[in-house]
Amino acid sequence: MEKPQFNRIHLILFIAFAAIVPTLRAQFDEVWEKRAAEAWNRTLDSYEPEPEKIISHLNENAHRTLKELGALGSNSTRRELLRRKYGGPCRVTNPIDKCWRCQPNWVANRKRLADCALGFGYKAKGGKAGRFYVVTDSSDNDMLNPKPGTLRHAVIQKEPLWITFERSMVIRLSQELIMTSDKTIDGRGAEVHIANGAGITIQFVRNVIIHGLHIHDIHTGNGGLIRDSLDHYGFRTASDGDGISIFGSQDVWIDHVSMRSCHDGLIDIIQASTGITISNSHFTDHNEVMLFGASDSFSQDEKMQITVAFNHFGKRLVQRMPRCRYGYIHVVNNDYTHWNMYAIGGSQHPTIISQGNRYIAPPRNPYAKEVTKRDYAPEAEWKQWTWRSEGDLFLRGAYFEQSGDPNWYKKHSDVYDLIPAAPALQVADITKFAGALHCIVGRPC
Repeated sequence: MEKPQFNRIHLILFIAFAAIVPTLRAQFDEVWEKRAAEAWNRTLDSYEPEPEKIISHLNENAHRTLKELGALGSNSTRRELLRRKYGGPCRVTNPIDKCWRCQPNWVANRKRLADCALGFGYKAKGGKAGRFYVVTDSSDNDMLNPKPGTLRHAVIQKEPLWITFERSMVIRLSQELIMTSDKTIDGRGAEVHIANGAGITIQFVRNVIIHGLHIHDIHTGNGGLIRDSLDHYGFRTASDGDGISIFGSQDVWIDHVSMRSCHDGLIDIIQASTGITISNSHFTDHNEVMLFGASDSFSQDEKMQITVAFNHFGKRLVQRMPRCRYGYIHVVNNDYTHWNMYAIGGSQHPTIISQGNRYIAPPRNPYAKEVTKRDYAPEAEWKQWTWRSEGDLFLRGAYFEQSGDPNWYKKHSDVYDLIPAAPALQVADITKFAGALHCIVGRPC
């Protein structure tokens, strides 16, 4: 590993210059500039020119799973909104989980997970091609020469890695955790919390899976010299305090995470990131939950394609589930049981396809019944944006203000097979096991 050679005087001058130029980020570093150029080429390569085929494939798998499982449980409109812990035998309720869960030998076949993604993040294989790396040390004390056995040491390695954890632990990140490509962080078999420190940064990389983590109480990092790969370190300004920040990256899958209470967003996806699925996750206790596209002026986010599927948006959430600029967003079979302002918002004409979701408006706020919110555009403009609702279930007065061509689906019949989402009536079951799972070695997960 390259050793830093800064002496004390050089380091003081470097930090002083950074203070004068508060916008100094990795993009002013030649290494990061090269990564940015390579990332844009990968975005163009990962972009799906016929996104409706990805939608249809996910929906087809969801219907097949429901049929095989006997349409799951009872009618979700009759179920209590209070979710109780499930104490019965292992069961699966959606096609992603059906691919790998409820096998007693899941530990011996951990990498099966890499074949289970659906939606725009279906190409994400993470560290499937590499060896296992076991995190044994929860500390995060050295940003330049991370200690072997720590999570920071694992994610900067050049090779593909499937990262697991020796035991349950709480990892307080001293600075943002900057990942390299071809990595899986797999929290199954332990209870792993990324908490009370900085968050995870996925910047200008590809092929990442994050699974089974609890991420909460994330704060801003102070910035400074941070190693981001075996052969490079550089100066970073203060991080924003996102739980997970995806920046100019491709083929990323976030699955079965539990997230709450971060300084900024729970998940931010920006700078032409694409090929991303967020699934089976549980979100609570936060204001601005997800931001897809950070700037109205960054039109390269037209290439952004994201699937939000089988998640539970739960207690004490306020807005941005997600909030989108540009891009193509498929929101399918999620359970929206809480919001205080709105659920889905956007500007700069994103395409938003909402299918088979359950939207439950807040009971005591008559001004927050609308699911959708458009920003910075007059009605004559946003009426042209394609925001379509198909098969959604609306309760307590919730409603979705549609826009765009009402015959849009029919006009795309050459690439859209008219396969609807799984029924919204079943969403409470489909999302029943959202969040980090309590997987025990030797038992079905």
